[in-house]
Amino acid sequence: MLREFSFKLFSILLLCSFVTASFSQENRQKEFMDCQVKGSVSIYDYNHQRWFFTDSVDARRRTLPASTFKMINTCIALETNVIKDENEVIKWDGKTKTFFGTPIPAWNKDNDLKMAFQNSTIWFYVKLAERIGRTRYRKWLRRCHSGNDNLSEKGTDFWNYGRFGISPKEQLLFLKAFYEEKLPFSKRTYEIAKRIMITEQNSNWTLRSKTGWTKSDGKDIGWYIGYYTTPENTYFFATRLWKDTAAINPNFALCRKTITSLVLDSLKKLNKLHD
Repeated sequence: MLREFSFKLFSILLLCSFVTASFSQENRQKEFMDCQVKGSVSIYDYNHQRWFFTDSVDARRRTLPASTFKMINTCIALETNVIKDENEVIKWDGKTKTFFGTPIPAWNKDNDLKMAFQNSTIWFYVKLAERIGRTRYRKWLRRCHSGNDNLSEKGTDFWNYGRFGISPKEQLLFLKAFYEEKLPFSKRTYEIAKRIMITEQNSNWTLRSKTGWTKSDGKDIGWYIGYYTTPENTYFFATRLWKDTAAINPNFALCRKTITSLVLDSLKKLNKLHD
C-alpha cells in the first residue's frame, strides 16, 4: 500500500503547478464525503511558489498537531542536547503502552530516537519533553514561529492535549523553512532530523512525512504532513481530517493518506484537460 501510495503521490505532485481557478474548493469535497470525514489538503509547490488549498479557511484553522509535532520536537531535542543522536536509547519502563486502548508492540520495548520517530512512540517523546522543559519549548517555538504559543496544558505532551495549536498552512511554512534550513538549528540537527524523517526513498525521489492522531473537544483529529523531493522539484503537503469521536470509522487512519492521494490524482486529471 505504501509503495502504491508513494508512486501515485510522485506522479500527481509533479502536476500541482498546473492548478487553475477552475479547480474549485467545492469540487474537492467528494473525497472527504466518501471517507465520512471533514478536513482539508494543503500543498505548496516549491519551484513555482504556488499554494493549493482544498479549503482555504480550514488551512488557517489551528488545532493540536498530535504526533506531527515530532518533527519540530526532534529538532528541539537535538539542539538542546537532551538526546545525543538518532541512536541514543531510552529504556522502556516495562509498563504496557497502548494507543486508544490497543497495545502497540513497537512502543513496548527500548527505543532510540530513529525508532521513536518512525514508530511514533509517545512515551519516548514525553521523556524528551520532560528533559526539555516548558521554558525552553516556549523559546524555541517562538524562534521558529511555530504554533499559537499556548503551552497552558498541565500534562507533559501539550501537542496531544490542551490548547496548543497549529494550522495546516503553518505546518507547510515550517516544513519549507526546515527544508531550506532557515530555522535556528545547527547543520548537525538538520542532518540527523532529515535522515530519520525519511519514510521512503529511491534513486528518483525521497518522501519525508509524519502522521498524527489525537482527540479534542469531541473530535478525532488526524494529520498527514511532509514533503516530497524529486530532481525537478519539492512539494510540501499537510492534510488534516476531522470526525466526531463517537462516529465509528475504521478507515479514519488510512484516509489521511488516501485522501491526499485522491485529491492529487484529481489535479492530474485536470491537467490532461489543459494539454
